[in-house]
This record gives sequence, C-alpha cells and structure tokens, in this order.
Amino acid sequence: MRPTFALFLAILSVPAFAQTVPDSTKILKEVIIKGARKQTNISRLDSVRGTFIYSGKKNEVINLIDRDAAITEKYGRQIFAKVPGVFVYDMDGTGNQVNISTRGLDPHRGWEFNIRKDGIITNSDMYGYPASHYNIPLEAVERIELVRGTSSLQYGAQFGGMLNYGSKQPDSAKAFSFESINTAGSYGLLSTFNSISGTKGKFKYYVWFNNKTSDGYRTNSGSKYDAQNISLYYEFNPGLLIKAEWTRSNYTTSLAGPLTDAMFRADPRLATRSRNFYNPDINVPSITADWKAGKKTLLKLTTSAILGSRNSVLFDKPSTTQDIINPVTNQYANRQVDIDNYNSYTTELRLLHSYPLFKQTSNLVAGIQYMNNDLHRRQLGKGTTGSNYDLSLVTPGWGRDMHFRTGNIALFAENKWTLLPRLSVNTGLRVELGQTRMTGTINNYPDNAIPNNIRHRFPLFGVNTQYKLSGNINLYGGWSQAYRPVIFKDIIPGSLFELADKNLKDAEGYNLEAGFRGDWKFLNWDVSYFRLAYNNRIGTLAQRNSAGDEIIFKTNIGNSLTKGLEIFAQADILSGRKASITFFTATAFMNAVYKDAFLRSGNQNISIDGNKVESVPSWQSRNGLTLKFDKASISALHSYTAESFADAFNTVAASATGSTGVVPSYNLFDFNGSFNFSSRYQLRLNVNNAFNKQYFTKRPQFYPGPGIWPSDNRTYSVTVGFKL
Repeated sequence: MRPTFALFLAILSVPAFAQTVPDSTKILKEVIIKGARKQTNISRLDSVRGTFIYSGKKNEVINLIDRDAAITEKYGRQIFAKVPGVFVYDMDGTGNQVNISTRGLDPHRGWEFNIRKDGIITNSDMYGYPASHYNIPLEAVERIELVRGTSSLQYGAQFGGMLNYGSKQPDSAKAFSFESINTAGSYGLLSTFNSISGTKGKFKYYVWFNNKTSDGYRTNSGSKYDAQNISLYYEFNPGLLIKAEWTRSNYTTSLAGPLTDAMFRADPRLATRSRNFYNPDINVPSITADWKAGKKTLLKLTTSAILGSRNSVLFDKPSTTQDIINPVTNQYANRQVDIDNYNSYTTELRLLHSYPLFKQTSNLVAGIQYMNNDLHRRQLGKGTTGSNYDLSLVTPGWGRDMHFRTGNIALFAENKWTLLPRLSVNTGLRVELGQTRMTGTINNYPDNAIPNNIRHRFPLFGVNTQYKLSGNINLYGGWSQAYRPVIFKDIIPGSLFELADKNLKDAEGYNLEAGFRGDWKFLNWDVSYFRLAYNNRIGTLAQRNSAGDEIIFKTNIGNSLTKGLEIFAQADILSGRKASITFFTATAFMNAVYKDAFLRSGNQNISIDGNKVESVPSWQSRNGLTLKFDKASISALHSYTAESFADAFNTVAASATGSTGVVPSYNLFDFNGSFNFSSRYQLRLNVNNAFNKQYFTKRPQFYPGPGIWPSDNRTYSVTVGFKL
C-alpha cells in the first residue's frame, strides 16, 4: 500500500473529536442590512489562512464575482488590472491561455509561478517544462490569489511566487442548483459555461463544463476549447473533510504565424501560416484531506497528478519563408510534429500548529513535498503535407525521442513569531533534494553525449516581518531565496554543433521587498519596493571543442538584477447606499539589467553587462474608474505599457524576420459594464481595446515562430448569466 493512501486510511479511522450537532432546522425570516457601498474586489490574504502563513508578504486577492471584466476572453490587463507590475503577453485573444509575469520575469505560460487550482499544482512538469497548460475557465473561479516570491518557501522555490485560482464553492443551501454563463462576441466568439452544485447532509458536489469556439482576430487563428470538472466533498465529521476531484482542459488552436514589421504595418490580421496547429490536453486528478487534529493543529494532505500531452504540427520556418505548394510535387512541404507527454505526480503533507509564546499566539507551518515526474518529449517528426490538424508521421521515428525523469523531495518549515501584539517576524527554511536524468536518442548525435544528470541540492532561507500601525494598516518586508531548475529545453542540443554543459547550474537568487499597505476610510493602498536577483541565467556561448571545431555551448552566461516600485491605490470617491464611484491606479517602475553576462553573437562572445533584460518594460500603469448605481456598474480602464527590447543585445532596428527589435509602447482603453436584474440574472457588456490600437507585446525568436505576433484590435462581447 502506498504511504499516501495508508495515511488517508489512518485519518479516516480517527473518531470525531466534537459532538455531532442534532439535525434540527429553523426557517429564519429574511433580514436586509443596508449600508454604504464599498467596492472590495481587491483585498489581501489573512496573516494565517488554512495551512499557510502570509504575514509580512506582498499578496493580492482578486474577487472575480463582482468584477467588470471580459471574463470569457481572459484579457490579463483586465483580470489583473489592480495588481501593479503584472506584464501580459497578449498573443491569444481566444482566452485559452494566460501569459503573465511580475518583477521582470518571463511571462511564457506563467512558468515562473507556482500555479495552482484550489491548492493543487497545475504546472505541467515543474522540473522539465514548468508552464501551466491546464487552463481553468474564469467562469468557474471565485477569486485569484497572487503571492509574491518572498513566500515561496512554503509551496515551492519559484521566483515569481504562487498564483492560485480559487474555484466557486458548492451551494450549501440546496441539494441542487444550476448556473449558466453564456458569451457571444467579435470574430465568432461563442462560449457556454454550465455548472451544477449542492449539499446533501455530509456530501457536497460541484460539477461544470465549458465549451468555447472562436474564429480569431487574425486570419487562420480559430480555436476550439472544452473543459470539465467534477469535485466531490464528504465531511466525515466536523474536523475531517475529504475532497476528490478530476478536472481537464483541452483546446486546439490554429497558429496564424509570425509577421515581419512591414507585414504588421500593412495588415496585422494577416496570416503567414494556414497549416499550423497547437493542442494541449491536460487532466488533473487529485485527492485532498483537511483534518483538524486538535484545537490548534491543522493537517492537509494532497496527492495529485498532471496527465496529458502538448501537441503541435507546424511548418516551422521564419515569416520570410512562404508556406506554398511546390509546383513540382503539387504539394505543400512536410510539417514538423512535436509531442510532449506529461506524467507528473505530487504528494504534499502540510501542518499548521498554533502555540502561545510571550503571551501571544505564534504559528508554525511545516511539511514535506514529493514529486515524481516523467516528461517524454518526441520532436522533429516528419508530418504530412496536409492542411488539417494531423499528428501522424509519414516516416516512422523521431528526430528526438527523450525522457526527462525527476525525483525530488522538499522539506519546508516556517514559523511566525508574534513578539508583540503588533510585531511579528517569520523565519523559514526549504531544502530541495532531488535529481533529474535525461536519456534518449537524437538523430545523428552520439549516444554517449546525450545522458545528463542534474542534481538539485538547495537549502533555501527566508525571513519576513510585519508591524501593525493599526488594525488595517501595516508595514511589511522580507527576503527569501529562490531557484529555477534546469529544464528540458536548456540542455537538449539542437544539432551536432551544439553541446550542453554537463556542469550546468540551476538558476538561483532571491526576492527582497518592503512595503506599506492599509485600508483607511475611503482609501486602500499598497506601496512596495522590490529587488530580484536572478543568477546563473542560461544561454549560449561560442567555443571550440577538443578537435578545434567551433561549437555552440549551452551554459550559464551570467546574472540579472531587477529593481522597482509597485504602487496600488484605490479611492472610494463616493460611497453611498445605492451609488459609489471608485478610482484606482496600479503602477510599476522596473529596471532590469544583466550583470557579468556574456552571450554568443556569431562566432564571438559579446558582453551584455548593463543591457536591459528582454521583455521587461520600465513602466506599466493601469488606471480605472468604476461607477455603480443600484444594480448597474460601468468601468473604464486605461493601460499603458512602455517599450521593451526583444533580445538581450538590446537590438533597436528590426530584423528581417521581425524577431528582434524594439517592442513599442502602447496605450489601451477598455470599457466594461454589468447589470444585475436580480441575484439570479446578470448581463455583462465589454468593449475591449475600444480605440482600436494596433499593437503587439512580443517578438519571439523561437516558438511559436520568430517574428511579430499581433494582439487583438477592438472587440465586443456580451455575457448573460443566470442561476436556478
């Protein structure tokens, strides 16, 4: 019997420690409480919540229930509008993928975050490919919790911190309830989300599905998305709750291909590809046990898996290479097929114990996390010459057929020492012990040069403090170490002329922050300074091998340092019983530069010391105004993002393919509104990018194709929701 399930059985055998409440029900008359309307769709986590300690750490909670935003389309600038410093890659207006980062990190599929759904990890493979390909529909989400990197010791070692999507909860008043949220919008957007939930005695459930289709803003950019979820809860006694869940997301999208600068200026809707497709299909099963082991002790045990695949079939060439029919063969060229299979398993046991110290209550969190992952990557398969989504190979075998297997144990502990009624200090430790083994075959590459073992041996330390000036106003600060393991793409050689360093080091560094936040009368604010050191960045250098041949050497190329200010302020200008007016600003300044770093350019190694880190705009500012009157709400949002560079050399002039050069600054305006006919019926209206700004946020140099990927112009959508 596996230890995880043995522990579950042990928990179930423990008798209830509280008396069963008699089953008596009284019907109470409706009570209406009237007061001033205060908009609270942004808040902070409690100092101690569940089996986590958040005291002294920068964090935000986004309430989506009352949010004026295009929920179905998942526009990141709207969803995270009140979180300063969130940078968004707007490359997918279908709402199938969220690409965000903070503090100068890489936004690609959020892979610098520890991403969770209701506390369950959804990163596909934390050590092989940490992107989160699972995508929950925001119609199913009640709140989003974002905790910055100084809290990472408790849940992982990621630089970005934790991003947790908190689902809606089962209806506790009825045995059966039904909710439907339906959206129609520009470019053929159609979405339907439907859920049922309820409570019967000790049993609760929440089940939903979502189907969504879109033709896409650009030609040849349509997508089809579906997702499902089954959550079952059973309360064995008032101190023991078991939850079993299965959730899945799957979508297939057509990739319209990259553009050159000239193409973008002529027509940003232009497509350079019509036969490229991308499809992640991810299942996340999990079991969770929450046990109140005593009046001051909580235990939480989770076991989960990421099972699925990430598939693509592409004509993978620069935008300057046309994908046309060969007049000799009367056929298109063969496409490239790539398939990742994820088998990632995580078990985590957490404990929170509260105890008296210095006549105050202090708290200890401790736990252990075990990961066992196998990423099977097959690439460079010779696909068909067809135009449909087809993963079949015309020639058996793969150019690369690799396994990336990781076993890792992490031990962690953090203690909140409440020294005075207003002063607390947290000290934390996380120890990572594991190893990753890469094996497999690469065509025309020596077998003995492929195996690579990477050991993960990291003691990570952190400290935080918080001082309460009053009940809702405090000063906070902290420092915490972090690391990012070497992942699959870092060490796979692309050709005979590439060699991966056998002594490649995991990236490591720290987060430092200090801030002042509070809620006083009509004002809510959080102002902070941060410093993020990211050492042992990975890149390529030009070298010669023992035979004197020039090679491309994948290794650690240097460090980077990001410093900045994050400013959030919200003022309730008017707060009455029926009407309210709120203004907010979420503004961030960042300076991200390379330190002691070199990078290959042709056959030379060029110093990039002092250069700006790519895809890090120095200024971002989102400012919004919301007017609420009775059952209606109208919001206006202005988003500004400064220019940034696409590469570490800080190339200004655009390359022929559009993959390097400056990413220009842009201003965007969104208008969102809602009307609640009653507690059961709601209407939402959205005008996104209202002034039709033509812009882009990224110039990829590699996947999904080197060049410009335009963002959506003006779009409209209407959402109708009802509950029964």
